[in-house]
Amino acid sequence: VDQGGTVKSVVQYFQETYGFAIQHINLPCLTVGNQQRPNYLPMEVCKIVEGQRYSKRLNQGQIRALLEETCQRPHDRERDIVQMVNHNSYHDDPYAKEFGIKISERLASVEARILPAPRLKYSETGREKDCLPRVGQWNMMNKKMVNGARVRSWLCVNFARNVQESMATGFCRELARMCQASGMDFALEPVLPVIYVRPDQVERGLKARFHDAMTALGPQRKEIELLIGILPDNNGSLYGDLKRVCEIDLGLISQCCLTKQVFKMNKQILANLSLKINVKVGGRNTVLADALTRRIPLVTDKPTIIFGADVTHPHPGEDSSPSIAAGCGLPRLA
Repeated sequence: VDQGGTVKSVVQYFQETYGFAIQHINLPCLTVGNQQRPNYLPMEVCKIVEGQRYSKRLNQGQIRALLEETCQRPHDRERDIVQMVNHNSYHDDPYAKEFGIKISERLASVEARILPAPRLKYSETGREKDCLPRVGQWNMMNKKMVNGARVRSWLCVNFARNVQESMATGFCRELARMCQASGMDFALEPVLPVIYVRPDQVERGLKARFHDAMTALGPQRKEIELLIGILPDNNGSLYGDLKRVCEIDLGLISQCCLTKQVFKMNKQILANLSLKINVKVGGRNTVLADALTRRIPLVTDKPTIIFGADVTHPHPGEDSSPSIAAGCGLPRLA
């Protein structure tokens, strides 16, 4: 509706006002305004200005490409920095001279020391009872969790349309076997079969499945100890919605798995998931050998409390949730 009260189509408006004939009337419009004053424009009348910063979440391919460019080995990064400084001739740059900036062609040398890796203690029932990490790496091969937790009642809900029921069931069974092999007392079968739930029905679907499982447990009144959620690789706010429903509404521990993990399903992925699950349900994967023998200076000499803190920020433009800060304290009494 224009200022005179005349009703006209978008095509008529652009033709009469700008002399622009819209060709692709089936395409959606772009939102170029804000929430207070929305403004919708046809795609073909818009141009994207080059060099703008993209502040929203990147897809998996973009993230992978970004990591490949930025994650370099120390020697490679040193080489690139030296080449950049030497080739750009900063000592001849007029702006650097004006501000009195001088850049050395050699990297700064800093005295440092490499701390020895701590020996890690695993369960006595495994083939390897302890481990000494090398260059910050180790794995669970031939080892068992020092304290494997117990999970007898669990569920799996699939939110990924391209994951068939048989594949989701097989993935859960292999994950349960890996949890058992790693030292957990983990039931091989869920309380109820794996079910598909539409992502836009996450709250209703989770609550309905939870109540069905509690009914199936009957008079035993056991608790559901774990929910395994299979999510699409690009799941938007689904992850946050699932966590909110499980942890706030149902009081349920959850472990999310991506579709790509289900399709790949190798031992490394399953072992990593089992380690996450064990600590979530109250187990311990490993402990420091020095802690057991009370040989950590200061910490094992006197009553000590260690504090930890972290903060998580929502991705720009993803949702309206606030930043969440959390703290924890681990006391060791005499």
